[in-house]
Amino acid sequence: MGDRLAILPIAVFIDADACPVKDEIYKVAQRYRLKTWVVANAFMQIPVSPIIQRVIVDAGPDVADDWIAENVCPGDVAVTNDIPLAERVLRAKAYALAPNGKPFTENSIGQAIAQRALMEQLRSTGDIYGGPKPFDRNDRSRFLQALDEVIQKELRRRRISGL
Repeated sequence: MGDRLAILPIAVFIDADACPVKDEIYKVAQRYRLKTWVVANAFMQIPVSPIIQRVIVDAGPDVADDWIAENVCPGDVAVTNDIPLAERVLRAKAYALAPNGKPFTENSIGQAIAQRALMEQLRSTGDIYGGPKPFDRNDRSRFLQALDEVIQKELRRRRISGL
C-alpha cells in the first residue's frame, strides 16, 4: 500500500473493536470521500458504502494493530486508544487520534507511553483501580473537531506539496 499515497486521497483507519466514534467517522468519511478501513477481530456492521471497508483480522493481541501499522501511509489518519499503535502510526508519518479527540503527536507520544506504563504498574500492585473516565458528549464533539482539523491540515499539506 506504500504507493497508495500518490494516487489516492487520505485514508482513515479505525481500530474498531472498542471505538465509540465509528458513526462519526463514517459521516466525516462520506463528507470528504475518504477511504475508511474498519479493522476488528470480529464481524462488525458497517454502512453500505464503496468507501468503507471492513477488515476482519484473526483474534489475538495486536493483530488489528499490526494490520493498521502495516497499511497506513503518510498523511493517513488512524483512530485508536492504543498508545503503542499510535506510536507506530506516527512513525509512518500518519496522524493518530484518540476517540476523545486527543491527538497523539511526536511531542506527546513519549509521555503517553510513560504514563501508560506507570498506570499498568499501579494497577498491577493494586494501588489504583478502574480506567479512564466514561466517554461523553464533549469527547464526541472534541473528536469530530479534531478529525476535521487533521483532515483539513493534511489536505492543505498535499495542495502545497502538489500531491
